[in-house]
Amino acid sequence: MRGNTKHSVMIAGHRTSVSLEPEFWREFVSICHDEGIALGKKVEEIDSRRTENLSSAIRLFILGELRARLAR
Repeated sequence: MRGNTKHSVMIAGHRTSVSLEPEFWREFVSICHDEGIALGKKVEEIDSRRTENLSSAIRLFILGELRARLAR
């Protein structure tokens, strides 16, 4: 994996940025596409229930999604 890249996202009407490795970002975009949900909407969902920083919360979400796919 290469270093993190900052990505600008909108949460509750304000811009913020998350730092994710390109591989995580591509997987996140893919999951959102597969679910038919806008990236910003999914970030808001993750943000609303997180207990860690947003970038970590997104990584944990991706991990959970991949584990669920493997279990199916």
